[in-house]
Amino acid sequence: MRSIQRTLLWWLAAGLLAGIAIATGLIYGQARQEANALFDYQMKQVAAALPSQFADPVAPPFFMEGGAGTDLLHADEDVVIHIWDGSGRSLYLSHAHPALPARAELGFSNVTTAEGEWRLYSMQLGPAVVQIAQPMSARRTLAARMALRTVAPLLLLLPLLAWLVWMAVGRGLQPLREIATEVRARDASSLAPLAMRQMPDEIAPLSDALNQLLARLSHALDTQRAFVADAAHALRTPLTALQLQAQLVERADDPQARREAVRNLRQGLERLTHLVAQLLTLARQEPGAVTFPHEPVDLPALAAGVLADMAQAALDREIDLGMDADSVPAARIHGDADALRILLTNLIDNALAYIPRGSRVDILVRQAPGGGEVELVVSDNGPGIPAVERGRVFDRFYRLPDAPTGGSGLGLAIVAEIAQSHGARVALEDAGPGLRVRVTFPAA
Repeated sequence: MRSIQRTLLWWLAAGLLAGIAIATGLIYGQARQEANALFDYQMKQVAAALPSQFADPVAPPFFMEGGAGTDLLHADEDVVIHIWDGSGRSLYLSHAHPALPARAELGFSNVTTAEGEWRLYSMQLGPAVVQIAQPMSARRTLAARMALRTVAPLLLLLPLLAWLVWMAVGRGLQPLREIATEVRARDASSLAPLAMRQMPDEIAPLSDALNQLLARLSHALDTQRAFVADAAHALRTPLTALQLQAQLVERADDPQARREAVRNLRQGLERLTHLVAQLLTLARQEPGAVTFPHEPVDLPALAAGVLADMAQAALDREIDLGMDADSVPAARIHGDADALRILLTNLIDNALAYIPRGSRVDILVRQAPGGGEVELVVSDNGPGIPAVERGRVFDRFYRLPDAPTGGSGLGLAIVAEIAQSHGARVALEDAGPGLRVRVTFPAA
């Protein structure tokens, strides 16, 4: 596992060393230019300070064994001074090395000898020619010394800088360690938000994200506990009824009573099966329980398929079930086709259960007026739902006081969950008479 602290330290150390190296190179280059300018100036000064007797064409050879100018010419043993007269005769040579060219180019020039590169300065002094040479290595050595003297304090401060960086990075990462310690100390049932304290700007988003995650987990667990409690409450009554009906089957003395008890037992099993199926459907539609891919869905075609499946149930109740003629044939939305089929099936099943025989149920799919939204409308001409009850019918296991027997109170709760997962709105309206359920989906 990589350490953020070590990674930061390595990168900071590498950047600091690279910066020092670049600075050393720049300082060395500048010092090299200054050394060249300084030594060139000194070479000119040495040439200008030579005795004036070299300007006399009849002057005797001069060996400079003492007298004026001796200290100047021999101040640096690396400087070579060579003087010729007008006929090419050597008048003075400070050292025997290097082997300088016999012909001098007036002014400054560079030559390469067996002993390396040399800087030459030649000038005419009367009939004589003065040639002064200096090795370039002396200039490079001086420039390197100047650069080293400048960078040496930085190198000496490098351990102190490393210690300061170590302390600064460690102190900067301390809030992360505190958060990790607080999370590690918690048990699985503790979902309270982390203690909010003054956090650095880089760590505050992590703390906020963890608190948001804990809030979502707490909500999910609360929802699960509520669902389990509601399911246990809802299953307790039908299971008790089934036990009683099974006892009645055992105690039936004549065939007619036994057949009646078996019929009641079968109806109880059907109601229990329907309740369990509704509970499982509701559990699958819980937010975050299962993620279904949202794909383009042809809503009119889906509605036509549901109508075909529900046709027999409508015929058994003598109810006219059909698609409204104003439905748009090509209204598409993004969603999960199976969940949308459950939504429409529950709406139709609720309508069939609450309206009397001889009534009608119409399905309409159309574009919403004034926008690209798509509306799914299920309307009937039954008794409808009182306005004061419309806010509660979406609660789980809630049933109207005059609701027919056999329902579970989960149909509209499932509709609400599916609509929410699709970003849709559900509205209950008066159909005059009857009820109109309008589900508005966002545009595909």
